[in-house]
Order: sequence, then C-alpha cells, then structure tokens
Amino acid sequence: MHETTTENEAALDLVLDYSRKRLTARDLPLDKSVSSADLRRLAPPAVTEDGIGAARALAVFEHVLAPACITTDHPRYLSFIPSAPSKAAAAFDIVVSASALYGGSWLEGAGAVHAENEVLRWLADEFGLPAGSGGVFVQGGTLGNLSALVAAREDARGRGTAPGRWAVVCSAEAHSSIASAARVMDVDVVAVAPGEDGVLRGDAVRAALDEHGERVFAVVATAGSTNFGIVDDLAGIAEVTTERGTWLHVDGAYGLAGRLSTRRREVFAGLEHADSVIVDPHKWLFAPFDACALIYRDPERGRRAHTQHAEYLDTLTETKDWSPSDFAAHLTRRPRGLPTWFSLATYGVRAYREAIDAAIDLAAEIGRVIAGRPELSLVREPQLSVVVFERVGWTKADYDAWSARLLDEQLAFVTPSSHRGRPNARFAIVNPRTTIEDLTAILDTMS
Repeated sequence: MHETTTENEAALDLVLDYSRKRLTARDLPLDKSVSSADLRRLAPPAVTEDGIGAARALAVFEHVLAPACITTDHPRYLSFIPSAPSKAAAAFDIVVSASALYGGSWLEGAGAVHAENEVLRWLADEFGLPAGSGGVFVQGGTLGNLSALVAAREDARGRGTAPGRWAVVCSAEAHSSIASAARVMDVDVVAVAPGEDGVLRGDAVRAALDEHGERVFAVVATAGSTNFGIVDDLAGIAEVTTERGTWLHVDGAYGLAGRLSTRRREVFAGLEHADSVIVDPHKWLFAPFDACALIYRDPERGRRAHTQHAEYLDTLTETKDWSPSDFAAHLTRRPRGLPTWFSLATYGVRAYREAIDAAIDLAAEIGRVIAGRPELSLVREPQLSVVVFERVGWTKADYDAWSARLLDEQLAFVTPSSHRGRPNARFAIVNPRTTIEDLTAILDTMS
C-alpha cells in the first residue's frame, strides 16, 4: 500500500484526474440525497477482504456516492451557510494531504504553523485586535466556541472566582453551538432576549450580569447570526464587559468575514475589545471544509487552559514554541489553515473584500425585489448576506413541499426556516457565482 508501484501510480492518476475535472467543471449538478436502501442497491460492498481496486472504487464514488451528496459550493445552494471555496484553496487542500503535514506542534510543522499564523495575524489586524493576539485553526465553530469558553472559565477560576454553578450570557438568538458547549462544560446558559431587530445590546447584558453576578464567566456576542445575519451591539456589550471584568467572546463563525467589507465595517465597532473571537473560513472566507479561526486577545490565557501534559509531550511543553495544540480542545490536528493561506497569497485580500461586498450587495438587491412582490414579505431587512422572507398565506407544509420540489427539479437547495413560530424561507448568500437571476428564478416558483 505504501510503496511507489505501477498500481499506486495508476490510482494517483485516477484521483488527480477526477479532482482536476471536478475543480475545473463549469456547470456542476446540484445533486441530492437518496435513501439508504437505494445506496445499498446501487453501491454493493466495496470494503472486502481483497478490495475492489482503485478504478472500481472511484467509479462507485463518482457515479453513485458523490451524486447522493448535495453540492455545497453550487451557486444555488442557499441553505444553512453554504461553502464556496476558491479554486486555489480547494486545490491546495490536496497538497496539504499529499505533503503528510502535522500541524499540532512547531517542532513538527514549523513552516505550516508559520503560514497559518500569518493568516491569523492578518485576521486579528482586520478585527482591530492588539499585536500580541493569536490562536489556532480548529475544526469548526462549535469547537472554536467551546475552546474559547473553556479558556474563559479557566481565566475566571484563576482570578479566584468560585461560584456554585457557572453561567454564560448570550443572546436568545445565539448559535446552537453555545448551548452545546454549555452542556459539554456543565454550565448554565443565560439566554437574553434581543431587541425586535434581533440585536443584543449592552443594557440587556448589564441587566443579566446584575442578576447573575459572579456566576457569569463569559458573555458571548454574535457577529452575524446564522438565521438572520444580525450583528449584536458589540460596542455596547464591550463597554459592559470591560466595566465588569467579564470575558467577551465574539461568535463570528459566519458573519465576522463581513468586517472585511467596505459596506458594513461600521456594524462591527467594538470588536476590538473582544477577549476571543472565531470566524469560519469554510463559510464566507472561501476555504474548503473544515476550518475555524480561533483568536485570543491574550493567547497565554488560551494556552493555560488547553496545554496537555504528559511525559511523552515534555519535548513540546517545555519550550516556548508556538504549538497550535496548546490553544484549543485538541491535540492531533492537520494544518487546516493552509488552504486559506494559499488562496489569500494567490488572489490577494482585495479579491476577498470584493467578493464579500458582492454578496452583501446581492442580498440588498434581492431584498428590494422581495419587498416589491405583493405575495412576499421580508421578515427583516438584510444586514449582511442572509435574506429571510415569507410567502403570504403559506404553511409549514407549503414551504416543505416547495423546498422538496426545488431540489427534485435541481433548481435550488433552499430549506425552510422559522422565526418565533412562523415558517419562512431564507437565502444564505456567500457564493460569488450566485446571481440575481438565480434568486429571482427561485422566487418566481412561489407565485
């Protein structure tokens, strides 16, 4: 399996040829999931005692398994938060695997860690964080939020705070990963109602801190909610957390990329006061799955919480080298930030700003189209690149049937959502190849 043989060279050629075809295709199908029974029928067992060979295995993947997966970088994939990796980023992900790189320690991966840190330093500068800030790329926003909150609690413990039960304050519209992290940590979530516009403000946070006191080890502000793309009042919240000495974590998994925009930079005022932030390059920063940038204002606070100690790790932990494994709830890791580094180095930051601007402009444009159609109504004006709207008179069953029909006809992938018990539809726009014609064609199907 590990030797350079004619058979393995042929397998490599097959895989690289398929990858090139996939990355250079101009009109990829949207595709859709199929039932487990159909997959068992169409894809007979491939994992056998003697194997089936690379050619047959790739054929099963190409013709059966891949078409049973929705194409997340399709321009009409508009559900959840899509992925739209640049060509350079997707291609370099192949290089990362081919190079057998380990990204957990400086000792083993100094070059890779240096490149990842260049991206983290750039992001920290864009976010207004001080020169000493830094962090690590982790698997996704859930792990990023969990790791930041673990560091926040450890920091509170280090200051001598020891309540009966810890709590974290966040918006009632915060991402579900905050509640998930709280369950893992066995702490309480104090969910604070935002304003009618979906924005959590400083006065509401102050009231929660007044009520729960030293139990609160962190406040989580959202910079671009998943459901609406709303940015909390970061400046107002930061004023309160600074006054109280409470850790401020900003969950910007989707929306913090908007800070790069020339259109919406002002809505992120106050971000520079955060103690930790996350943003997912596999969302609106055009990297392949999976990558979340976790940045600490003071990385030592992250290191104290997360460095693992064992005799076989002494070689790593007895130095001051920057080892990414020290900054999150992980040890083994691939250098998942390298595709982002390569893409930024290839295209330059300006290309990123322009692509993010284009998504914000497109959201505003389709919002105006929706507002002009009597059968449709906007639930909220789009702030970043998420557009939520209702079809007047439709029930949840209507939205479900419509969504299924769109996918069956391979027109689009738009799953229904809801707000305050009312069903709705939602466009999440991050792909630079999505057009106003794509979106209006989808709206036409609701007439």
